[in-house]
Amino acid sequence: MSNSITLYGLKNCDSCRKALKILRYADFVDIRGEAELTQKVPFWLDHVGPEILVNQRSTTWRELDASEREIAPVELLIRFPTLIKRPVIEANGRVYVGWTTAIQNELHN
Repeated sequence: MSNSITLYGLKNCDSCRKALKILRYADFVDIRGEAELTQKVPFWLDHVGPEILVNQRSTTWRELDASEREIAPVELLIRFPTLIKRPVIEANGRVYVGWTTAIQNELHN
C-alpha cells in the first residue's frame, strides 16, 4: 500500500477524527481553510459523483433555500464546503468518501 494518503475534512468532524486515528500517516487538509476546492471538488465529483459527495443530510443542506439547492454541485460545494461529505480520502489513486467499514478495511490492511 502506498503511504501517500490525504484526508480532507474538518478538525471537529467525528468521522474525520476516527479516520485520522487509524490512518495516522495520512496528511490532513482542512476543507474550509487549506484545500484548493476549485481544483479538488471537480476532481472528486468526477470520481464519485454528486450523489456521494454532497451531504444532503447536513445542517447546511437543510438551511439552503430551493434556489441554492439547484446550483451546480461543483459551485455549491466550493461555496459551502461543509456540504462535502466527510472525510474525503485520496489514496492509491482513488477517492473515498466517508468512513465506512468497507473503506476502513480497504485502507487499513
